[in-house]
Amino acid sequence: MSDNALDPDDFASSIVDQIESFILSVREVAKGDDPDSAVPYLLLEVSQLLLAGGRLGAHEDIVPEERYEPDIGPEPDADELRQRLAVLLEPIDVYSEVFDPYVPRSTPVACRISDDLADVVTDLAHGLAHFREGRVSEALWWWQFSYLSNWGPTASASLRALQSLVAHVRLDSPLDALDGLDTDHGADDEERIAAEAGRVMAAEIAKPLGLRPTR
Repeated sequence: MSDNALDPDDFASSIVDQIESFILSVREVAKGDDPDSAVPYLLLEVSQLLLAGGRLGAHEDIVPEERYEPDIGPEPDADELRQRLAVLLEPIDVYSEVFDPYVPRSTPVACRISDDLADVVTDLAHGLAHFREGRVSEALWWWQFSYLSNWGPTASASLRALQSLVAHVRLDSPLDALDGLDTDHGADDEERIAAEAGRVMAAEIAKPLGLRPTR
């Protein structure tokens, strides 16, 4: 049965379950209680979230009941979450991304996993506020629209970065792609960033994957 044929309440409930689970999980990871498992766990959570996103993207256009979006009050502050993730993921936070693969000769830009995840949580929380006020169609419309326009591409980009980190460990491949990508540091820090990235991967990623870090 396609999602379009599901009862709207059942469809909404399943999407909400995945969104709430993602927000809760990212906030738990950001606490830093288990840094060794941060990257594999985030890889899993972002992958599961994008399943919900795919269902929203494949669904027919969702039309909210009200013409104008009701006011939900101030947006939640994601700065603390962003900063916690940045500290947790340093120095593997920065990666290279092309925003639109269908734009010819696009130039890769430096992005941060911490920024991506905080932005995704902000988008999802906005729709969740509508849902909790009983505005189900508004919430679904917002999640579908923002999946196509913002959090979908953002989550997809961070997923590629997280998958690449895990692949580098499993394939014993150096992280040359990180060299010089830091959005805050100057060129003098390039070698330090690349060296730190290799050490962090060995210490924080290889262990939970059951791999023996190389010297």
